[in-house]
Amino acid sequence: MTADYRLAARFCLLALLAIPLAATAADAPKPTDAQLIKSALAAAPAGVSKHAAVMAAAADGTMRSLRPGTNGFTCMPDAPSTPGPDPMCMDKAAMDWVHAMLTHATPPGGKVGLMYMLAGGTDASNTDPYSTKPSKADHWIKTGPHLMIAGADAAFYDAYPKNADPDTSAPYVMWAGTPYQHLMVPVK
Repeated sequence: MTADYRLAARFCLLALLAIPLAATAADAPKPTDAQLIKSALAAAPAGVSKHAAVMAAAADGTMRSLRPGTNGFTCMPDAPSTPGPDPMCMDKAAMDWVHAMLTHATPPGGKVGLMYMLAGGTDASNTDPYSTKPSKADHWIKTGPHLMIAGADAAFYDAYPKNADPDTSAPYVMWAGTPYQHLMVPVK
């Protein structure tokens, strides 16, 4: 496993979701590998998750492979210490985008990435990618099941609302005006 992957995966579980930890991992019973895999696979459609790799993150950000994949997607289970469901499944381009955000780098150009969170997402700031706890200034929002499109040309995002307090039942741009803006697409 590469250092880039470990960083991106850690970011996905902590920074991308901008989650205040509600409990430590020691406070919750440790899920079995079978439970972790089931949680991770809930993030994407069956046609994607069936062939996706499954990785689990430890509290220190290191990753453990639970299952190899063959389709270029990696799924990660819900983090039990977060306040809501947040399993995620993403393609390689989305992982590269996440890594850029984690390292405060410019996301790679010409690489559109897709992320699934079909089990929902934990609350996050809609305006500040690095916010770690709710505040009115950061416009924290709740999201249900959704997918995300990251890494598109800026003009792509101009076709969608960029409100600080969006209607989360329709597509909108999260983190608008930052290099990490991405389209949030709710699904029901």
